[in-house]
Amino acid sequence: MATQTKASAADPLASLFVATRARTTVLAEPLSDADATVQSMPDASPAKWHLAHTTWFFETFVLRDHVPGYRPFDRAWHYLFNSYYEGEGDRHSRPQRGTLTRPALDEIMAYRRTVDAALSAALPMLDAGARALVELGCHHEAQHQELLLTDILHLFSLNPLAPAYRARAGLRVAAVPEPLAWIEGPTGLCDIGHGADDFTFDCETPRHRVHLAPHALADRLVTNSEWQVFIADGGYRAAEHWLSDGWAWVRQEAIEAPLYWRGDMVFGLEGLQPRDPAAPVTHISYYEADAFARWSDARLPTEHEWEAAVNDARVGQMFGRVWQWTASAFLPYPGYRRALGAVSEYNGKFMSGQMVLRGSSHATPEGTSRTTTRNFFPPTARWQFSGLRLARDL
Repeated sequence: MATQTKASAADPLASLFVATRARTTVLAEPLSDADATVQSMPDASPAKWHLAHTTWFFETFVLRDHVPGYRPFDRAWHYLFNSYYEGEGDRHSRPQRGTLTRPALDEIMAYRRTVDAALSAALPMLDAGARALVELGCHHEAQHQELLLTDILHLFSLNPLAPAYRARAGLRVAAVPEPLAWIEGPTGLCDIGHGADDFTFDCETPRHRVHLAPHALADRLVTNSEWQVFIADGGYRAAEHWLSDGWAWVRQEAIEAPLYWRGDMVFGLEGLQPRDPAAPVTHISYYEADAFARWSDARLPTEHEWEAAVNDARVGQMFGRVWQWTASAFLPYPGYRRALGAVSEYNGKFMSGQMVLRGSSHATPEGTSRTTTRNFFPPTARWQFSGLRLARDL
């Protein structure tokens, strides 16, 4: 730890690495070995796997490839904790991650400590390319910090005891929102995408110019009370509001409300509690968001309209509440080039069948979401902290 502290004081990247790794450890502290082992569905991963995979990333792409003489903590774990990197060979099946009762949670934490020490010692000697991988690894781990929370929430929601991940910090009731208002968005040619020298994921580049037709965005997010009106009006039973695939999904899965609604209650990280009618609706799919927008005689904003609105600085609730579904498919920007090497598989290979969400949620680590950040999930995904704002043409 003394080595880490000394390095952190002299090197901002070392500070970022230490802070990122420490935050993940804190997030795992409330969990038992059993909590951290179970996988609640194929789309979720056990907390143990998140803890180990983020460590695997640093061990594989930095220590193995850039530190001569580094010896892996356990060579068998390379197979266990690879996620989707075809260039790294075979791996344990994603839907079977919950079968990994071994290694135990304390062994994985020892793995983290060993890799942390090795990387902190090596950091002053790493070249620019390796340091860029460390920075990418930190932002990669920040994404997994939010995934760890969403996956634990889904797991705990299936327990009849409705366990709380954390204690409730007093009564929190959102202020009653003003009636929804419309803010006219920028029109004409607008610059979109990341163009600065600070960190960005490759899918946020290159910066390019798009044309925006006249439009307006709602000045706030859609609330629970507004969603309740949608339900009462038969929104989940009226095919005319739904895309064909969405209607088939609603009927097949018997969807009737957002994921964690339980009557007048809602299940969250603090356990089961009264649903706040003024809070932004959360844990809805793209299909649900799109149907609500059609029911409202509106639409979802495109990701370009959303980004231009942030740059115009006139629309509220853009960050820190819920990720906001957009009408945009997750596709490459004009001139996009995937990174070289194994990390080329990070984003580009997922540019099919995914929809873009913008902003950030209350579970997103502070400082890790930018105006240009493009989150993405399949249109049926709703275990994430996802909501919506409305848009309309002018």
